[in-house]
Amino acid sequence: MITPAELNILPAPQFWRRVSCTLYEQLVLLGVIAFTFLVPNLGLGMLFNISLPSWLTFLYLYVVLGIYFVWYWTKSGQTLAMQTWRVRMIGPGGYNLTRRQAIWRYVFGSLWLAPCVLLQWIFELQRWQIIEMLFTVAVFLWPLTIYLDRASTLLRQSLPDRFGRTRLVELPKNLVTLS
Repeated sequence: MITPAELNILPAPQFWRRVSCTLYEQLVLLGVIAFTFLVPNLGLGMLFNISLPSWLTFLYLYVVLGIYFVWYWTKSGQTLAMQTWRVRMIGPGGYNLTRRQAIWRYVFGSLWLAPCVLLQWIFELQRWQIIEMLFTVAVFLWPLTIYLDRASTLLRQSLPDRFGRTRLVELPKNLVTLS
């Protein structure tokens, strides 16, 4: 077992580890969305011929994904993808996040949606163009914000982590235990 003080001195994951973890997280989230969104909404559509308005669909997905992230970050500091890539989110002093810290980290981590909405509105993107843009920004551009951090290369954190006062750390290989 690693102590909070030991966690607090671990290096931050570098760019490609973050990208790889994010790609894997996207795959995991497909399953979360299929289970929590597609099944109930297909049922509503087939049984009652009802479809939710797009704003309510977005809000529903945002809350469901928020529950997923907040639950994992407060329990172990790691989502399933983070466990695979040996990345852990910690709060000040190396401790697990409180629920409040995790919620704020989720909100700050969602800020990448704002420029996407603006770009979609300006360029009138449609269907697959929107998905491609969201994927590119989430997977590649948002992790690049680590380079805005002037800290040493080993300690760089992305904008959501700096805003939320959280840190991502890379766990050593000998400490990996999947929970």
